[in-house]
Amino acid sequence: QVGEQFEQLAASMLETAPLDLRANALLTKRSELQKELKEAGIKAEPTPYSPWGLRVADKPALSRLEAFVKGRVEVQDEGSQLLALLLDAKRGEMATDFCAGAGGKTLAIGATMRSTGRLYAFDVSAHRLEALKPRLARSGLSNVHPAAIAHERDERVKRLAGKMDRVLVDAPCSGLGTLRRNPDLKWRQSPKAIEELTAKQTAILASSARMVKSGGRLVYATCSILPAENEAIAEAFAAAHPDFVPMDAGELLAGLKVEQAASLCSGGDSGSLYLRLWPHLHQTDGFFAAVWQRK
Repeated sequence: QVGEQFEQLAASMLETAPLDLRANALLTKRSELQKELKEAGIKAEPTPYSPWGLRVADKPALSRLEAFVKGRVEVQDEGSQLLALLLDAKRGEMATDFCAGAGGKTLAIGATMRSTGRLYAFDVSAHRLEALKPRLARSGLSNVHPAAIAHERDERVKRLAGKMDRVLVDAPCSGLGTLRRNPDLKWRQSPKAIEELTAKQTAILASSARMVKSGGRLVYATCSILPAENEAIAEAFAAAHPDFVPMDAGELLAGLKVEQAASLCSGGDSGSLYLRLWPHLHQTDGFFAAVWQRK
């Protein structure tokens, strides 16, 4: 996949990741937030792909800013913003962020839903969901329902079978797309660890897919660059679930007015079936996403 660009990829992984911010679309516009930051002495440039993103060169103390305290801005990598955009949850819908963690994507999805409908934030870690609470309080969102689940086959999940318009599965992964932020990850992975992760990813995707209703959208994502955690999982899922029709990520992003959408994607006959973000090409963390619509 990387081929002759391996050296560039490796070099990019040694660089410091920029600080990406997301304008909370429920409370402000990106241009207004940019102006507000400028007045506070912070120079921020619009990110090239996400319509909500601003990129800051240095590391300002954000937590003291009024924009931060009032929930108008969140820290979120541009790649992560694009995953929320790709889910494209609408007003009044039922949606689930299946591996919500501290809720960065949950908050972005809630804003696209304009704080209407219902958005479940599930995670097996109650501790990680705790970190979502103060962010949620600032965000102005009232449609988010965080819930700790025991595992992917939890009763709460079963009760929602066939009820969801949108489900995002940002699966637990090796995190090898985030080495710029977490350099020590590369010493913590092994072929056996990857094998255990891919088994978990397969199970989580199959289980969460049951929640998607007919005509609903399912997005599988990781912050890994390994094909074993990405294309291989997506292809196996598609083969085992013929009622889920693959959607072209490049076309979806172009429809959402993302600049150069096709250049963010690869795979399939179209060459843009999957979202494939690389630090050396897109200045984001390494991300993958596959999208399906249930028949």
